[in-house]
Amino acid sequence: MNIRRSAAVLAATAVIGTATAPAAFADEAAPSPSPSVALPSGLYGTADPTYDGVWRQSLALLAQDTVKVVPSAKAVDWLTGQQCADGAFAAFRADSGTACGAKTAVDTNSTAAAVQALAALGGQDAAVRKSVDWLRSVQNKDGGWGYNPGSPSDTNSTSVVIGALAASGTKPADVASPDGKSPYDALLALAIPCAEKDGGAFAYQPDKKGKLAANADATAAGIVGGLGVGLAATAAEAPKETSTGCDAASAKVPDGAARNGAAQLALAILKDGHLTSTLPGADDQPDYGNTADAVVALAAAGRTDEGEKALAWLEGNATAWADQGGPAAYAQLIFAAHAVGSDPRAFGSTDLVRQLNATGPAPQAKTASPGGKAEAAKDKAAESSDDGGGVSVWWIVGVGLVGGIGIGFLLSGRKKKQQL
Repeated sequence: MNIRRSAAVLAATAVIGTATAPAAFADEAAPSPSPSVALPSGLYGTADPTYDGVWRQSLALLAQDTVKVVPSAKAVDWLTGQQCADGAFAAFRADSGTACGAKTAVDTNSTAAAVQALAALGGQDAAVRKSVDWLRSVQNKDGGWGYNPGSPSDTNSTSVVIGALAASGTKPADVASPDGKSPYDALLALAIPCAEKDGGAFAYQPDKKGKLAANADATAAGIVGGLGVGLAATAAEAPKETSTGCDAASAKVPDGAARNGAAQLALAILKDGHLTSTLPGADDQPDYGNTADAVVALAAAGRTDEGEKALAWLEGNATAWADQGGPAAYAQLIFAAHAVGSDPRAFGSTDLVRQLNATGPAPQAKTASPGGKAEAAKDKAAESSDDGGGVSVWWIVGVGLVGGIGIGFLLSGRKKKQQL
């Protein structure tokens, strides 16, 4: 079972109702708002962590580091405690005191997200190195990664692993498969040729006939991966980009393919200011999470104008989604604001940092330097105001917001066609 796919499907089914779930998902029961497992004190969020515990924790810690907040040591310890002896991470292990076994459902996405968070925080070199070694050990022959070890490569999984490699100081281009293929070879194979419809966009995976269909979320991921950056990428070093088409010559190299993808994604954003959800039952409804991912991708590719337009839309429309979505949603919005140089503490009328901090153990009363090391806070009173009151909410949105479940990179089951 694809765990990240199941998390998204379970969320959608819970909101829409099991009666409207497609037959293919009939074996996926709708979850209760109450967690089915005991919640660890160091974990962010109050929703059942079975399918996304490590993912949401990693995003929360990475987002805090991005805004120079030093996470609680308890929260970091919880994440490192989830690591298996071989370096892999599962989506969640209720009993981390028991060694991982053959039946432990480890995956590349949880592992790569944890690497990005731990590498950013610093002081976790051994854990990061073990995870990178494991990721390299499960690389597919085509150079990419699927969600589960050995599953076919997909754009999203390959891209989040590229981000992990880069965060660890490993050059993705130097990570070769047994067939001599790099992660970028896998990504380029998933980019739609310029001569075809939606040329420049990325597909999640080829369909059964080998055809590539444009997928907005995969395109956002492919852009970030092609540029060799991670979940918290910014526009700081990206030259301004204004191209409007797909350049076939550029498509032969990773950063060129990323720019082609950004041109396609920009067209989708310029239409409505946001992406539209393709979840069952979510006709013509916004996809908040994937829109936030798109902002990061566009900024990283130098398209800050389009990124700022999408961020403005999110500021006016995504607060309720974030309140429902919890730590991962707040983190995605923090990444989006940070990517275009906006202040996540002034996201419309919402302080995203304060809201994120309130979903888990209070951060340390220090701020982090750009290098990831802690230094004494200049204003402890101001910093402590970000700690929040510990209030947390169930992450699944209500019926009126079903189209905005959009878990962004968390939604890896994108095998059906999704037009940009």
